[in-house]
Amino acid sequence: MLLGAHISIAGGFDKVCVRGAEATCEAIQVFVKNNNQWNGRSLAAAECDAFKRDLKPNGIRAVIAHNIYLSNFCATKPENLEKTIASTIDELQRCHQLGIPWLVLHPGSHLGMGEAWGLAKAAGTLNLCLKETSACCSGVLLETTSGQGTNLGYKFEHLAEILRRVRSKKRMGVCLDTCHIFTAGYDIRTAAGWRKTMRQFDRIIGLDKLKAVHLNDSKKELGSRRDRHEHIGKGAIGIEGFRAIINDKRLKNIPGLLETPVEQDPQDNIDNLNRLRALRK
Repeated sequence: MLLGAHISIAGGFDKVCVRGAEATCEAIQVFVKNNNQWNGRSLAAAECDAFKRDLKPNGIRAVIAHNIYLSNFCATKPENLEKTIASTIDELQRCHQLGIPWLVLHPGSHLGMGEAWGLAKAAGTLNLCLKETSACCSGVLLETTSGQGTNLGYKFEHLAEILRRVRSKKRMGVCLDTCHIFTAGYDIRTAAGWRKTMRQFDRIIGLDKLKAVHLNDSKKELGSRRDRHEHIGKGAIGIEGFRAIINDKRLKNIPGLLETPVEQDPQDNIDNLNRLRALRK
């Protein structure tokens, strides 16, 4: 795996690659605008060029983006759905400007309308977003979720159904989050458990669709449906689960990205990445 972490874009994209290198990243994840606002400042061509130019010299071999937290692809209020669509179109265009191939997003929350309704709605929303960005080189990665509240994506079948319904197949993939699948009920604490989970993933979705992994331990227990990330080896998944993941040859060259808590100290990312690298055989 290409190991790395989510890196702040504070101060501009021309600073991101150096931050990634300082955190010993081979891969990075970024927001392409403020993650708590619908609108963001325009990206200057020079800033985008600097970002793309600085990746290789700083040892960054892969980069993906994560969409803003406000989006809900099966929002029940028309104004919220319209904002989600407009924001996602904007984010895909920003990814295109920055040369980022994938935008990670959660499938959404059905808000009591039912899972079948929500999956169909989310797929329809994504079809609109992808149609409006047909000139972009960037695509979408559906992220597995814990299933907290009425959130979709806690079953591999959910992602498979959305993938089936979205027309732009080549612009769709999956990002697997270790904390999320664990608290959704997939037991990955052992090598045997990881192998079983990957067999299920391959049968239901297909390993060819797996384009990125979020490497997060969990503060909460198996099947708790609670999304609370923890440092690697210090949560309920434990170090043996990550040993199996980090040595899975099927994940070669796939970005493996930390979203573990960073308490205002970049050393947290370095420590977690060192812990993962020490597990390599």
